[in-house]
Amino acid sequence: MRAFYDSKSKTIDDRGIKQLFSQEEKYKTWLLFEAALAQAQAEAGIIPASAAKDIKEAAKTENIDFEEMDRIYRKIGHGFVPFLKVLVKACPGDSGKYVHYGITTQNIQQSSQLYMVKNVHKKYMQLIGEILENLSKLALDNKDAVMPGRTHGRHAIPITYGYKVSVWISDLIACYERMVEAEKRVFKIMMGGAVGTFSSMPEVGIEVQKRVAELVGMYPMEVPSRNISTHKIEYMMNLSLLANICHKMAEEVYSTTLEEIAEVSEGFSKGTVGSSTMPHKINPKLAKGIIANSQKLYSLPAVGMYSAVRPYEGDSSSYMLFDGILEEALELTTEVLLRCEELTRTIVVHKERMLHNVMRNKGLDNSEYVMMKLSKKLGKDKAHSLMYEIAMKTAAEGEDFYTNLRANELIASEFSEEEVKEMIDPRNYIGLSVTLAELEAGRAKQTAKTIFEKYKDE
Repeated sequence: MRAFYDSKSKTIDDRGIKQLFSQEEKYKTWLLFEAALAQAQAEAGIIPASAAKDIKEAAKTENIDFEEMDRIYRKIGHGFVPFLKVLVKACPGDSGKYVHYGITTQNIQQSSQLYMVKNVHKKYMQLIGEILENLSKLALDNKDAVMPGRTHGRHAIPITYGYKVSVWISDLIACYERMVEAEKRVFKIMMGGAVGTFSSMPEVGIEVQKRVAELVGMYPMEVPSRNISTHKIEYMMNLSLLANICHKMAEEVYSTTLEEIAEVSEGFSKGTVGSSTMPHKINPKLAKGIIANSQKLYSLPAVGMYSAVRPYEGDSSSYMLFDGILEEALELTTEVLLRCEELTRTIVVHKERMLHNVMRNKGLDNSEYVMMKLSKKLGKDKAHSLMYEIAMKTAAEGEDFYTNLRANELIASEFSEEEVKEMIDPRNYIGLSVTLAELEAGRAKQTAKTIFEKYKDE
């Protein structure tokens, strides 16, 4: 397996994910499918039940001579036949002649790869649950932390940090639901033989494939074509969308940790070094790792699309490519999710700085609030024109918003000094920020609970 991106992966707890896509796990999964195939074929009366039993007993990594397998590989150059030869040799009596009966290499390899993806997928779901729990707490703890809302990189109207987190929660829950819904399309096996027509066992092929799927906890392909790859692309697209949500969180953290903004900071461990030459540097390590790995991940579905259209009933150039990009997609996603879980769990929110920033414009961010109050008297269009005039005067001439509002005769006649101050206080114009933070925090907690129940470790 290739090294994961970013040196932090050398110390970060990967929750056992990397092992799930190791070479050892790949061989164990090949053996699992060969044993399941033999059992299904025995139940269908294609091979003797005793042979299936012997194959199942032999199909364990401790029985496989991997050194011999490597010697055979160097001699013949095929990636799977050497494995079959040593498995056949490990089977007692003549049971070995029923190994890999009526199917082809890609039936085992592609099915096995998706089985391994399914196991990694379970870990991803658990991580999504943990991130949702972290976000639930973050939203509740900061539901009334008033800060600037920003559009186009500039102040819009006030929000709370809890509301900002509620946006992340909503997006992440939708992504989780997409990934659940896609499971029945993605985690499929094929046992259709050389070109997917069940030619070697036409009478029972469909039933055998269905039974193998049951034995390994997956779904059978309706047409087990070796040349269907869109389900793999769909999964990589879902991983890209998942990473995109984490990426968005990371970008916001990355930019708001700037000293000039300083609304949040990453959790900092004593002794961490940010630069080899600048002793003062405390860098957003988690955020930048999420950003870098996500950007690489986005390119992989496109590569798969170019390969998925290869013609005819099978093409090894496509298989080989999908082997690589699917594995790389998992590597990158693992790095993104592990960092996102830690980031959402350890982020430090600076409420005082948020309030300071939202007060920087001295109430100008509440121009919409004043306009809506005036609309009841003037109508929306006239109120907007008046407020635009005052807002632009404030921005151009540098006078504060309150002074310019009080200088307007109409406003001075309609609102008292205290009412004007109330209208331009950012804390008085946050809409349903608190309510939405509370609602999404509750939904995140409930979704996390559902995830942990559905995808708990055996």
